[in-house]
Amino acid sequence: MQEKKITHLRRLVFVSILLALVVVSLGAYTRLTHAGLGCPDWPGCYGLLDVPETHEQITKAEQSFPDRPVEPHKAWNEMIHRYFAGALGLFILAIAFLSIKYRHHNIPVLLPLGILLVVIFQAALGMWTVTLMLMPIVVMGHLLGGFTTLCLLFLLYLRLKPYRVPGGDVRVRKYAKFGIIGVIILAGQIALGGWTSSNYAALVCVELPICQSGWVEQLTFENSFDPIPPKRDSYEFGHLNHDERVTVHVMHRIGAIVTTIYLLWLGLMVFLKSQTQFFKSAVLGLLVLLTTQVSLGVSNIWFSLPLSVAVAHNIVAACLMLMLIALTYSLKRKA
Repeated sequence: MQEKKITHLRRLVFVSILLALVVVSLGAYTRLTHAGLGCPDWPGCYGLLDVPETHEQITKAEQSFPDRPVEPHKAWNEMIHRYFAGALGLFILAIAFLSIKYRHHNIPVLLPLGILLVVIFQAALGMWTVTLMLMPIVVMGHLLGGFTTLCLLFLLYLRLKPYRVPGGDVRVRKYAKFGIIGVIILAGQIALGGWTSSNYAALVCVELPICQSGWVEQLTFENSFDPIPPKRDSYEFGHLNHDERVTVHVMHRIGAIVTTIYLLWLGLMVFLKSQTQFFKSAVLGLLVLLTTQVSLGVSNIWFSLPLSVAVAHNIVAACLMLMLIALTYSLKRKA
């Protein structure tokens, strides 16, 4: 009976992980199609549970929000994202409830409750994204909240799984701590990516590997990373000047180089030191995702940020983080 309950909960967590991936993807799509304010209110859209479509609904909506004319395609992008995010919230609420109910069967409780708190805060960030008119720090926080939810769900799935690392590979024990450092570095790089996107700085550097000539002279850190921007009616399409956007983009590029070098080193060390196929396969998966992510980043520059590539860049970043967490968790369990 105990194993059956754990199995049911694990399946629910697995479905939630897939749903969280969809939510992260839809969030990226919404942001990249400039649909973050497709609905100027929250949680509905122009006072409705769906999007205004009839002439009467559109007229009434535009009377209520004269500064935000109805753009149905953007509004639907935003609302579909909210529907999926709301469904994920209900799934996580169910996970927390079942974890408490089955707490006497060696099922973790604090982690599911922590995920629920993250989701509640994530909902607040979703509201502030609209009410604060795409303030960059809120948009970036909303992105990181989605990634955090996904990663914690994945960690819970690993905790619920009868997880056994085959073999007695003691030579890779010390790399568990380096895996944790890698998670921190990758999280920082994802945050830089979110800051670049939320400040509309993705296309200010059009050459590789860092930026076009003269970028060093353009660097300015005074306001480029200020979490409290000047008060504006809206931050849609950005508020930073050109040099500040170049600074943000350059730091994202440098962060990508640092992250790539570190993860390559970590992967190669574990691969060379390991005596089991388990860790070698995990490292190969990590390196494939890392190569794909770098290729997508380069493609974003070469092809001027095509929507499909930009969304894939977000999805692969999430998958790369999950793979790194899986590798680190395995190393930690081995330690």
